Amino acid sequence: MSSFLVFVFINAFTPGPGNILALNTISNYGWKKGKRLFFGIFAGYYCVQALCAFFVYGLDQFLHPVMHLLKYGGIIYITWLALHVALSNPCDQSEKKEASFWIGFILQFVNVKIFLFGITVLTGYIIPYYASFRMLLLFEMFIATIGSIATITWIFFGAAFQKPYSKHFRIVNVVLALILLECAYQLTGN
Repeated sequence: MSSFLVFVFINAFTPGPGNILALNTISNYGWKKGKRLFFGIFAGYYCVQALCAFFVYGLDQFLHPVMHLLKYGGIIYITWLALHVALSNPCDQSEKKEASFWIGFILQFVNVKIFLFGITVLTGYIIPYYASFRMLLLFEMFIATIGSIATITWIFFGAAFQKPYSKHFRIVNVVLALILLECAYQLTGN
């Protein structure tokens, strides 16, 4: 359970398309003009996680041997994410985006990070203990809630931490990457 929670929080709070767009929008438009986009990000997150629950439930019910392979796919994804986080640099916030609900909503349907996030959590941490659709959906809604809280955090505190993070980004990213590698190792069952 602790490995599950660590993975969920790191994955939700690390930079991704939704968090970066939220930070960029709050910086460029403020809350009042950007809130439609933020609500689109939140709604899209919940919809994508529900789709992940349907997908994983269907695979588990009809193709149970595939679930074991997906667990190792999740380990590979977490390892790739750790490497990507360790090597990433602060992004350029100069690009302007239109703040609309549909841009935020549709972004989540092309946001590979949250699809892989949802599928990895279910196949690596949940399916070994729960197989009912209700439980899978419950865990995905939990993930979407944590993801939405992370996005809100990026909205309200991202600008304040932007300068210190830019100064110390390498140390922060390496520490996050090492924690992600521990999560991948825990999934191997060793």
